[in-house]
Amino acid sequence: MELFRISSKEYSKQLSASGSPNRWNKKGEFVLYSSSSRSLSTLELVVHRNAIKPTIPYKIMVVSVADDDNLTHTIKTKDLPNKWNAMQAYAECQEIGSHWYQNKTSLILKIPSAIIQQEHNYIINTKHSEFEKQVQLIRTENYFWDERLLPPISD
Repeated sequence: MELFRISSKEYSKQLSASGSPNRWNKKGEFVLYSSSSRSLSTLELVVHRNAIKPTIPYKIMVVSVADDDNLTHTIKTKDLPNKWNAMQAYAECQEIGSHWYQNKTSLILKIPSAIIQQEHNYIINTKHSEFEKQVQLIRTENYFWDERLLPPISD
């Protein structure tokens, strides 16, 4: 399967994780966030950064993961806490993701997007024993912001 990740140009050459905390992981848990499409990756980036920053050069990282159901654990919306996509549920979501990460339940955690719940994000555990063998950066693509997404410049 192909997954997509948007990264600043300087971090787009290899698949590495910072260990920074986010919705589905705690500090020190090395995961890669990716999405099922370039467009969902774009929305996730805008929400995560709280703005469009056209001055930062971005790349789309195209990631290949083996199509093996045993490598993916899926969490369905119905199995998540109430209002899981709200900031108030961050700690609960981190617990779910941390449990998955620590137990190495699977290489990938498939979760609904907090932005578009009918679409999915994929969290990849870079410390899982299958990471090196099953996950590859296939290529990077140039990324640009469509000017229609940017606020007009005032004179």
